Amino acid sequence: MPEAAITSPPPMTPILVGSEIYRRSTYGPKHPLAIPRVSTTLDLVRALGWVGEGQYIDSPTARPEELLRFHHPDYVAALQRAEAAQAVSPEDRARFRIGADGNPVYREVFRRPATGAGGTMLAARLTVGGGVVHVPGGGTHHGRPDRASGFCYLNDAVLGLMAWLDQGLANLLYVDIDAHHGDGVQDAFHDDPRVFTLSVHEDGRWPFTGGVEDRAGGHARNIPVPAGFNDSEMLWVLHEAILPLARRLRPQAIMLQCGADAIEEDPLSRLALSNNAHRAVVSALMGAAPRLIVLGGGGYNPWSVARCWAGVWGVLNGHALPDRLPPAAEAVLRGLTFHRAAGRNPPEHWFTTLVDPPRPGVVRAVVRRAAAAALADLPAPPAAVA
Repeated sequence: MPEAAITSPPPMTPILVGSEIYRRSTYGPKHPLAIPRVSTTLDLVRALGWVGEGQYIDSPTARPEELLRFHHPDYVAALQRAEAAQAVSPEDRARFRIGADGNPVYREVFRRPATGAGGTMLAARLTVGGGVVHVPGGGTHHGRPDRASGFCYLNDAVLGLMAWLDQGLANLLYVDIDAHHGDGVQDAFHDDPRVFTLSVHEDGRWPFTGGVEDRAGGHARNIPVPAGFNDSEMLWVLHEAILPLARRLRPQAIMLQCGADAIEEDPLSRLALSNNAHRAVVSALMGAAPRLIVLGGGGYNPWSVARCWAGVWGVLNGHALPDRLPPAAEAVLRGLTFHRAAGRNPPEHWFTTLVDPPRPGVVRAVVRRAAAAALADLPAPPAAVA
């Protein structure tokens, strides 16, 4: 049976949702998202033999009417106009920020984000009875109901969480470890006690929100971390904040936005994690709820992003990460180019292994305080599922 035709995989077999639209799509040659990310991740896991029969599903493209669950119809129509015309009117640019603020008009400016949204909504449907789904093309957590923001045109995470709610789930936990605050998701559920959002992000980084005191409507916590945030500090946050919070809330489902821009080699943050930290968070959350969706997100170095997300898929499947990649996987990584300083002389381990050298360090007091604050005055789980 062709992979795209598989609609009912075994419920507890991890599922990978992807699309070829990312392979031929770019935000433009000078944009941080000029790099191949999802396509390289898919190529890597296939080269490793990590995609079994029935594990891969092509992402559907969300229909405009599906997007209206969160997005304004005028905005959805403006995205469609921009794609059709490959241009945007001054009125649409001013109102919807399409073609402004780092959100360019490009060839698939509607279809690509609609594919990410379709993939995350599909993941929610696939996991209604339990299970694990990885959607590396998801994680566009800055998208607003009526405008583009932070390279995000639609908010697939919000739409996926809403799909879970529509299926009757009433106690959801959203965890975001992108270098940038998950502002669009937090604000979408500001007044909804069924969705608790937790964001770990660089302090003082765009969008300049998500302070430790920001709790939205009471069902949000934020852990802003300083420049140089290291593996030891992420493990502290994991064991002293994220996991205790999950044990307290007892969520029916967890969505993890696993942006890779907190990795040290990323050009758009000043954090210093290795990809070991991301895999540790994924591994820990796998047993914290019967349903888990792992999204992609930020990440602007093609080697660090693809190696991180491929490693995440390996963890979800219980695969041991090889000390040395097989030749087919190594060829995928050696075929990449990157027109920034980090791409001029990439280290050999970017080609030969998925595993970064660990980056331990001192757990600073500011990180300890932020983690402790995230556990203060937590609400009780929703009564229906307590």
